[in-house]
Amino acid sequence: MRFDKQKAYKLRLSGKSYTEIKKALGIPKATLSTWFNGLILSDKLKNSINRRTQEKSLAGLIERNQRQTTLAQERARRFRIEASTEVGELSSGDLLLLGSALYWAEGYKRPIIRNGKEVTHHKVSLTNSDVNLVKLFLRFLREYCDVPEERIRASLRAFRHQNAKELHGYWQRETKIRPENFGKIYFGISKSSLGKRPFNRLPHGVIQVTVADTKLFHKIMGYIDGLKRFV
Repeated sequence: MRFDKQKAYKLRLSGKSYTEIKKALGIPKATLSTWFNGLILSDKLKNSINRRTQEKSLAGLIERNQRQTTLAQERARRFRIEASTEVGELSSGDLLLLGSALYWAEGYKRPIIRNGKEVTHHKVSLTNSDVNLVKLFLRFLREYCDVPEERIRASLRAFRHQNAKELHGYWQRETKIRPENFGKIYFGISKSSLGKRPFNRLPHGVIQVTVADTKLFHKIMGYIDGLKRFV
């Protein structure tokens, strides 16, 4: 009997799998299958081989999934970095389009109805939890619409477990809205938001930015009408 065949038999009888023997001796599995044809193993040995094979197969699957996840995360990071470089400096026209689109998506647009009639005064109002979205809308108000700082007001919504002072400080620092222009914090999320997201998804609550200016409200609605021409 060939020496490598003897070693293969010894390894097999010691409980090694075909894969383990192939790695140890460099012998193809097809050859091993031919050699071991008719070789009888005890149930205990067969169970031991099958158990180790399954464990290694599972470990390999987990490792492969982890590797694929890492590669996917790296691709996503690279795509985002490359895409972000396509956005240049914002022009005045860019701010007009962005601010109008943000208000179209997130701003309060329905007319105010009292006693069955639409009132003649309206305020600009946008509510959101995304600080960067809010800051971009504020750039639109300040830089394109020339809204004075004293006219920009804010109110906050928060969960009961959140600290009012910390939330006020956070939004004031981020938005640069005057501290005295913040109203009282309302504790409680709107009915439309209940059940849609866990409370920890809103670590800083929600801010509502308002400007009491009917003319500006109608101008923004006109900007939105202008965007609708491209639909």
